[in-house]
Amino acid sequence: MNRKERLLAACRRQPVDGVPVWIMRQAGRALPGYRALREHHSFLELCKTPELAAEVSAEPVEALGVDAAILFSDILVVAEAMGLQLDVPDSRPVLGGFTPDREGIARLRDFDPEEETGYVGAAIRELTRRLGPEIPVIGFAAAPWTLACYMLAGDSVGNTAHRARQMLFAEPALLEALLGKIAHATARYLAVQIRAGAVVVQLFDTWAGELRREEYEAFARPATRQVIEELRPGDVPVILYARGGAHLLASMARAGATVLSLDWRADLGEARRLLGSSVALQGNADPYALLGTTEAAERAAREAVAKTGGLGHVLNLGHGLLPTTPLENARAFVRAGQSAAMG
Repeated sequence: MNRKERLLAACRRQPVDGVPVWIMRQAGRALPGYRALREHHSFLELCKTPELAAEVSAEPVEALGVDAAILFSDILVVAEAMGLQLDVPDSRPVLGGFTPDREGIARLRDFDPEEETGYVGAAIRELTRRLGPEIPVIGFAAAPWTLACYMLAGDSVGNTAHRARQMLFAEPALLEALLGKIAHATARYLAVQIRAGAVVVQLFDTWAGELRREEYEAFARPATRQVIEELRPGDVPVILYARGGAHLLASMARAGATVLSLDWRADLGEARRLLGSSVALQGNADPYALLGTTEAAERAAREAVAKTGGLGHVLNLGHGLLPTTPLENARAFVRAGQSAAMG
């Protein structure tokens, strides 16, 4: 199997000759090529210049040996395309210009992603050209609940979900309207990525863990399902990641995703027993395990694969690669996962 075939088969819970491995936030801050580019370009300039975004996205394939490249971008570009002001001072994105009322939601643009975010499709096309037909490219977007959290908070200082949870109780119908509008925009945005060459897409629901299961069922899951239903991904797998979502597994499984990506606090073995073979699993080593020795990184990879037996499993971390991760540890994690015993 080549790397694309292996990743797609794992996502579809089909037999594979080894567990595919990639790492969330593999493209960027931990790698020397990215840091060199950041000396001359702003974060948003890298995101919005297709050649530079493709260069950053491709670096981990060679530097770390991962089985897939994920587009280098930011989840907040969708909010910007909907009409908000996006700035990234000191590498911390800030959103402005959103009024959390019916008029403010009505003003959010139903944008054309080919026009407003055309640089994303261009970056994926350039990336697929650079990597060739055997290395898969992953596209992504924020899940609606998480993007709503950032839109309502304005920045990521403190508990970003605070204002969204307040709206959940104070004005639930308003929150539903916001989530529905975000879901529609996100589906169209991901469709452009698929047309450009992404063979897998991931929805990041970073703030899902702030919700009780009943709240997730009432608000986040319907909006996520709307994205997938409007996207109509066909045979393109959709990965749904939820940080802190161990208590939401059964609900997440009904959102329509092909793969559920779990953080390090969930147990992959328990998830497999709960969900059976209904979905594939991704994850879920602790990112801090890669800050220790190479042996600890290798052990984290092997233990994660042992939990699932390797079938229907995409090995990853339970959250993003930390900026101070030694590259030799990241490489050791990848190699150990790729060679881990299955079954």
